[in-house]
Amino acid sequence: MTRACVKVENEVVGEIGGGLVVLLGIARDDAEQDAKYLVEKIAAVRIFDDAEGRMNLSVVDAGGGLLIVSQFTLYGDVRRGRRPSWSDAAQPEVAEPLYNCFVEEARRNVGRVATGSFRRMMGVELINDGPVTILLDSRKLF
Repeated sequence: MTRACVKVENEVVGEIGGGLVVLLGIARDDAEQDAKYLVEKIAAVRIFDDAEGRMNLSVVDAGGGLLIVSQFTLYGDVRRGRRPSWSDAAQPEVAEPLYNCFVEEARRNVGRVATGSFRRMMGVELINDGPVTILLDSRKLF
């Protein structure tokens, strides 16, 4: 991704140049260890091109940043009926501290981090130079 920003009420609240947009969904049974594991994985996964054009660099190696956007709708379940259920998403009072934990861990591991605004209607803009989209789920890895 070459650049991205998130706006609240038409005002930019977070912006990065090159790097990754992280759409962060928090499940009702997630814990701090999930947040820490995912940050470490995101910081280390080699998906940026090296000098030879191979995906061999992490976001840290490439000097990129993270734009972290809370996204409870990732837990929308439409297996039954036609209206999504978000029953697997964490309630805001559980999700917000974990979101903040994730952001702080990201700042320690990646450095350049921008965010959206938790529980706000946000507009996300990005210029994707891939596209590369990877789903990371801590529940599938422990």
